[in-house]
Amino acid sequence: MDQKSLLRKLVETESPSSDKGAVNRVAAIVVEEARKLGAQVEVVPNQETGDHIIARFSPSPLERGQGDGGILLLCHMDTVFPIGTLAKMPYREADGKIFGPGTLDMKSGIAISLAAIEEAQQSGLSRPVTLLCTSDEEIGSHTSRGLIERLAKESAMVFVLESALVDGSLKTWRKGGGEFWVKAHGRAAHAGGDHEKGRNAIEEMAHQVLAIQKMTDYSKGTTLNVGVIRGGTVSNVVPDEASIEVDFRILQPDEWPRLEREMSALKPLLDGTSIEVTGGLNRGPMPFDDTMKKTFEKVKSIAAKLGLDLKAGGSGGVSDANFVAPLGIPVIDGMGTIGEGYHSEREYLFADSLSERSKLLAALLREW
Repeated sequence: MDQKSLLRKLVETESPSSDKGAVNRVAAIVVEEARKLGAQVEVVPNQETGDHIIARFSPSPLERGQGDGGILLLCHMDTVFPIGTLAKMPYREADGKIFGPGTLDMKSGIAISLAAIEEAQQSGLSRPVTLLCTSDEEIGSHTSRGLIERLAKESAMVFVLESALVDGSLKTWRKGGGEFWVKAHGRAAHAGGDHEKGRNAIEEMAHQVLAIQKMTDYSKGTTLNVGVIRGGTVSNVVPDEASIEVDFRILQPDEWPRLEREMSALKPLLDGTSIEVTGGLNRGPMPFDDTMKKTFEKVKSIAAKLGLDLKAGGSGGVSDANFVAPLGIPVIDGMGTIGEGYHSEREYLFADSLSERSKLLAALLREW
């Protein structure tokens, strides 16, 4: 398999999450490549976004498995970049780096998975391998979550092909997160003639913003960020509505019940106003617990045979690994390439990390 050619083909097939047809064009490439490797492929139809792809690879009858359960590889085919991004951000290789929309996050993860499977097949898979490529990770994995959890429960181990940290460390912990939407309702009035009859929703929301920001607890790794605020129409009308969007991240599982409780307990401070709170947790945290420590040490020992000294790290961001960890299934994230600038015009990966990570994953597929 010409891994770089496959990566280029994937990157140059633009696939924003919101464009079902575009994501399905990437899916068609995945299906073609997986079938070349002898996979049984299932296309899971999806009305809202692109289809999901399940490719199953079985050990030959002569290969002896080393335990119960298979290995699940998690990738996503969608990106944050709109159609047309390639015109100003083309796929290119320079100075040992590969640039392009979605190279790092995570078209390279798909290329690594397929190349690793091909390499491992030559000497023998230790277990059945399932490659799941989803279509909506960048917008919350709402249609793929059930599929991810079902396949994870059937597996002995899950590897997530999101990018590694910039120093090459694997992601052995992640914060969980979600979003709240808060609306304040007041009463409109003329700002000059009837100001006292109005109830200013923006003023009410100002009190709520301060209360919400104070729920942050850095000592526990919990943050709340009021990132978007809207309200009012024109300056000479007392605004009757205001709204905010709140991103929250948690590192400790017991912080979610606290936030849920405190957000539900918010009350208006101004007479004649009201507030409503919606939203909640999208992904729970992936803690660096005993299961994770044991899993990482096994990965590290296999990597050492290749001359790799892997390190453990973590991220405040979320991924599909957050769905797996609460199930008690061993999972390692950050198995993808090494680079920087994902979700931006600076996105790139180090070219040599493409083959290095493929060899690592192939070794894990052989020896796990």
